[in-house]
This record gives sequence, C-alpha cells and structure tokens, in this order.
Amino acid sequence: MAIPTRATSHGTFFISTQTWNRRRLFQTAANAELFLDTLQHYRREGHYKLHAFVVMPDHIHLLLTPQVITIERALMLIKGGFSRRLESKFPIWQRGFTDRRMRDRDDFLTHRTYIHHNPVRDRLCQLPEDYPYSSAHRPANPSA
Repeated sequence: MAIPTRATSHGTFFISTQTWNRRRLFQTAANAELFLDTLQHYRREGHYKLHAFVVMPDHIHLLLTPQVITIERALMLIKGGFSRRLESKFPIWQRGFTDRRMRDRDDFLTHRTYIHHNPVRDRLCQLPEDYPYSSAHRPANPSA
C-alpha cells in the first residue's frame, strides 16, 4: 500500500524522525555537529525557516516552515544531505517521518517547549539550555 501524500505543505510543522533501528548515532558529537551543519546549510539556502530543533541520540525534532518546497522535499534534503555527508555503508534513517502542522501560536509554543525539554526528560541535562544540540542552547537561525 502506498503512503498517502500530505494534504498541505504550507505552514509551520513539528517534525520527528528516528535513526535506523533507533541506533544512537547522534551520541557521537561529530555526528551531531555534522547533522546540525547539514540542517543549517539548507536553511541558509532558503529552503525553510528553522524555528527550533533538538538532536537526540537516536532521533530528531524540528520546528520549521518550508519555503517554496514541500515538507517532504525539505526532509529529503535534510536526511539525504546528512546521509551523503556521513558516507556510512549502513542505513542511517528509519523510513519516512511524522509531522504535525501548527494550528496557532499556542500550538507552536507548546511544540517548541516540547523540543527544548526533550533532553531534560531523557535525563541528558538538567536545563534545556545546557544541551549542546538544541536551539535552546544555540540559535535556530544564526546570522552567520
């Protein structure tokens, strides 16, 4: 059975995706930094506005708004771009991703808080801003 296409690609989305078999790929600082560099590369190219992110050891959460491209294309760039840069002989990502379109400002703020507190809930840090692979620690849209 084919995966149904999403009804809309306009708006801001909360996105989650996991590594292959929940492998703790981003437990290694070099891999987490490479992912963040990939994420920022496509943001700088103008493919999406990045509002919040967290890179957990075995999954990621993003809050982004695609610009001109679909949400599927944005994730293809991010996941595919990282996979090419990593040059692994093993699978990197689980197939697909989950997304939720933000309905309003409260929905946006709730999901941004969820993203920033994810490392605290998993006991990786005590405060959201202490986790180095999150927009709570570093800006989602650095001016550089």
